[in-house]
Amino acid sequence: AREAKQRRHVDCAMASKVADKGNSTGSGKDVSAMTPAGQIAPSLPSSHAPSLAGSVIEAADGLGGTILIRIQNMSSTANLGVRLDLKQIALRCRNTEFNPRRFAAVIMRLREPRATALIFASGKMCVTGTKSTHNSTLAAKKFAYIVERVGFKPQTYIDFKVQNIVGTADLGFPIRLEGLVYAHARHASYEPELFPGLIYRLITPRVVFLIFVSGKIVITGAKTEMDLSEALSKLYPTLVEFRKANVSSVPGLPHPSTAASGTSSTGGTQRQIEDV
Repeated sequence: AREAKQRRHVDCAMASKVADKGNSTGSGKDVSAMTPAGQIAPSLPSSHAPSLAGSVIEAADGLGGTILIRIQNMSSTANLGVRLDLKQIALRCRNTEFNPRRFAAVIMRLREPRATALIFASGKMCVTGTKSTHNSTLAAKKFAYIVERVGFKPQTYIDFKVQNIVGTADLGFPIRLEGLVYAHARHASYEPELFPGLIYRLITPRVVFLIFVSGKIVITGAKTEMDLSEALSKLYPTLVEFRKANVSSVPGLPHPSTAASGTSSTGGTQRQIEDV
């Protein structure tokens, strides 16, 4: 009995020493995660967690500068490789919609990452609403896991592919759309009575631009982030060539040049209008 008490006393003393050592090295934090400078090493983002990285792309403008492209939507497809009972999935899963009279697919939504899937009875699936390849891949894996929990085991390789990426950018200057469509009639079309933007179709990479007079552009049709940046790098010098030099003033307000010189504009003076 004495030997057992002594052993117990030694074990308690050893445990208290270890606890004191852990408190003195950083309040119980792992010493192996400490850098030589005494700071905690930053942990890498988990592949199973949503991330905002990749939603903004920095593209070269072809003139020595850079432009930021913000990804607004990404559409991808996957094939689970198994026939599905859509009614069973809609009854057993949350955040789902299924109305076979209107649309022959289950509409399923995720919160993290924010995504929507169209799941068909053939096992095909369309994922949309994400803003990066990482989040799109993660959403497809989560949808496949949900379907597996219902009782339909998908194949190991779900054939995930990104089909379309939509991005936006702001050039920072207005553009003469009439001059651009006149000089590039082979690739551009502009019908202001039908749509206020100019549609420019690039051949390589196969991307479509929606260009507005304000300098805002929408890029669609790309399948990779590299296609987005490469397409904008090719078209940017052309857009700079057709930037507006003289911008007309707002009716009822003095022109910036006359306001700076201190002279007021009268009704007889003519506004500066761009040369098309």
